[in-house]
Amino acid sequence: QVRLVESGGGLVQAGGSLRLSCVASGRTFTGYFMGWFRQAPGKEREFVAVISWESGLSYSVDSVKGRFTISRDSAKNTVDLQMNSLEPEDTAVYYCAAGRSLYYRHPHEYDYWGQGTQVTVSS
Repeated sequence: QVRLVESGGGLVQAGGSLRLSCVASGRTFTGYFMGWFRQAPGKEREFVAVISWESGLSYSVDSVKGRFTISRDSAKNTVDLQMNSLEPEDTAVYYCAAGRSLYYRHPHEYDYWGQGTQVTVSS
């Protein structure tokens, strides 16, 4: 059974930092790409960043570039999202997901999902 379990969310003031972590288990993820999405109240789930398990090649959306960094530890089967200079607009539930391409940007393109972790940024 595939499991993706996120952790690290919480309440932080604007300008602060959080590090989210996603632990993957239940299968080999060779050939998969790990993404982070977020969903704010009343909004659609949106893509944030993605990374290749094998090469470490990554991509993130413009709104988080320079603030968020995605990384992976293949030996530990973990994917992290380091979030710095957080803004109230970053408030959302953050989800980890596994898909088959670095170019996937839409939730329906991803095969596996975690349960999410809440990030709240106060102004």
